[in-house]
Amino acid sequence: MARSNRVLLAQASQALQDMKYEIAGELGITPPADGYWGFVSSYENGSIGGSITKKLVQYAQERLAQGETQVP
Repeated sequence: MARSNRVLLAQASQALQDMKYEIAGELGITPPADGYWGFVSSYENGSIGGSITKKLVQYAQERLAQGETQVP
């Protein structure tokens, strides 16, 4: 079965990028000036990814608790 990572909402990609930089700042990780994250350690990148996941899960749980089942 072929898998596809197609973008459902055009704004979602930019929102995730913004979140990545925001969380990196919160964790005290200096984002690369050129935008290439390949030189950031895997531990730091994992911390950023884990924090993004936690925030997205928390957001989804709050929406479900409010009875909202549709994505805006």
